[in-house]
Amino acid sequence: MDQDTLKLKLRQLVDYAKDNLSLRAEDEAFVTNSLLSTFSLGAPSQQSAPYDDFQSDIVDPIVEYAVQNGMAKDEERLLFETKLLGIVTPAPSSVVDKFDTIAANKGVKAATDWLFELSVNNNYIRKVDIQKNIKWEHVGKFGKIGITINLSKPEKDPKQIALAKLMPKTGYPSCLLCTENVGYAGNLNHPARQTLRIIPIKLGGEDWSIQYSPYQYYNEHIIALSNEHRPMLVNSDTLYRLLDFVDTFPHYFIGSNAALPIVGGSILTHDHYQGGSKVLPMFEAGIRKNYVGNKYKNVSISIADWYNSVVRVSGKNKFEVHEVASDILNCWANWTDESVNVICNTGEQHNAVTPIARKEGDDYIIDMILRNNRTDEAHPYGIFHPEEKLHNIKKEGIGIIEVMGLFILPGRLKAELEVIKDYICGNKNIDFKELNDTENPMYKHAQTIIQLVNDHGDNRDRAYADRVVTDYVNNACEQILECTAVFKNDEKGQTAFEKFIEQGMGFKLV
Repeated sequence: MDQDTLKLKLRQLVDYAKDNLSLRAEDEAFVTNSLLSTFSLGAPSQQSAPYDDFQSDIVDPIVEYAVQNGMAKDEERLLFETKLLGIVTPAPSSVVDKFDTIAANKGVKAATDWLFELSVNNNYIRKVDIQKNIKWEHVGKFGKIGITINLSKPEKDPKQIALAKLMPKTGYPSCLLCTENVGYAGNLNHPARQTLRIIPIKLGGEDWSIQYSPYQYYNEHIIALSNEHRPMLVNSDTLYRLLDFVDTFPHYFIGSNAALPIVGGSILTHDHYQGGSKVLPMFEAGIRKNYVGNKYKNVSISIADWYNSVVRVSGKNKFEVHEVASDILNCWANWTDESVNVICNTGEQHNAVTPIARKEGDDYIIDMILRNNRTDEAHPYGIFHPEEKLHNIKKEGIGIIEVMGLFILPGRLKAELEVIKDYICGNKNIDFKELNDTENPMYKHAQTIIQLVNDHGDNRDRAYADRVVTDYVNNACEQILECTAVFKNDEKGQTAFEKFIEQGMGFKLV
């Protein structure tokens, strides 16, 4: 691409920013000159031209020019793209002002709609990658489960990994959730964040911020993060902040991972919550039993009809709901029932709660998912973690998103599941030496392959194999959820659950 064509592409990029990124006319010359300076160009194009696709017609050609002319290495394409789009994205203060203006005049939902659209249009949320994810739904014994094979989170190739090891460790920003990420150039160890824009909010009187997740595991996946870099903590103040959030953003749910390893999320070093549109399967779960407490007769307490052990608290009075939920949190922290292998403390804390808040009309609802992260000799990964036979599907910690019924499975499964289908179709024969090789990526699936071939044969058509493997994954996900239930969905487990509710909490059956 010659310089005249580059100038035209940059002009199109500025036009795109005016139309889709709320770039103001007053900033057009400044942004244009910043782009010219980046590419060492003396003057802009005096003409414009229509385009069909923002990514393929504008962004990709400009990034390709940068790589071809030594402005970026091939493995730095995404870093350069983010730098480029950061230039045409309005400044953080302008974004905050625009958000506040929309919220004041059109309502907070219109404001979050605008922020979400901005995050998509400037590629902070890379739909071009997210659309690669493989998704389907399964109707299980306790309701619908969503399953995603995640292909959108960038994976480093060997060259990137080698170069990343050479990058200096600066400790800045302290983590991926710190507010200091806004505008950060990034490197091969840390994603670029020049396109990130956050909105300051108050939760429980504290300074917090909201931003959208770049990976969008579900619709309008939003993150609320403490402006202070501090470890995750779930206590009574947490519950109040969650209720504060749904007061401000009643069209979203919000929840916190449990603050312990195994049962928590991947980032426990920074206090944060995850929310979004009310589309998570657990919200549709019915009720098994209803209770009422001694304090507040208008607060409903119930056991949700779900895979996990969920106590649902609801009522119209925010402070009453908060107090009842806090009582459950504190009681569970000290609850032991060895009949079902629940021990709250062995010198370190094991019981924890994953709380999720939402509003339905005038009702505040908090789902308290009871968790325990204890391990023993028979369960080195966790007594209430997926059994090892399920690790071929999901070995990572089962955090807030999965326990609500949305599985984010590793991208490796796309190729590995196709190989399993090859065995069922007879395109690949079982070789026990090969399957027992620990260096073989299919080693982890060896028992699954043998069982499925034994059950279904090795001469099936592809459509049949597709159904068999999909059913296998569906059943595995249900089993994983059942593993995480501290009170199992059998007579013994539910009797123990009712004991906690009735004897531990003193709630009475309605």
